[in-house]
Amino acid sequence: MRRIGLRATVVFGGLVAVVAVGCASTEKSTQTAKLTPAQSVAERQKLMKEHGDLWKSIQDKTKAGEIAGIAPDADRLAQNAKKIPSLFPPGSLEGKTAAKPDIWQKWPEFEAAAKNLETESVKLRDTAKANDKPGTEALVKDFGRKACGTCHQSFRVPPPRQG
Repeated sequence: MRRIGLRATVVFGGLVAVVAVGCASTEKSTQTAKLTPAQSVAERQKLMKEHGDLWKSIQDKTKAGEIAGIAPDADRLAQNAKKIPSLFPPGSLEGKTAAKPDIWQKWPEFEAAAKNLETESVKLRDTAKANDKPGTEALVKDFGRKACGTCHQSFRVPPPRQG
């Protein structure tokens, strides 16, 4: 009798653990899934505006020689880069968006471009933290092309030409 009780406790405990893990793992995905396509577009535009502001700050600090001050901005870019794929759920082409349908047709490449932005941002952060002026300036010089450009060239409709 005692053996059956122990076995039931182990099985029940295992079941509780499985359910708890399942709930925890779906909680994050349902947060993104709760966004409508229009909300996804708005959230990613907000994130990209922040990226633009961070990039301007990085460029200004580089010109002013404030190398160590770049690290927090670069870190924020790296953290935001992790969020990018979740802001592009299938069907989120509604409204005013520059996203190309290629994002969902070439999803692994899109994820790799977001990961590349994270990697380049971390390099920039670490070089700035080390107060390595020549290294930081070199990374800033190529950052737009190497980090932002890998996604913008392939997955974003170019902005209209002005002039």
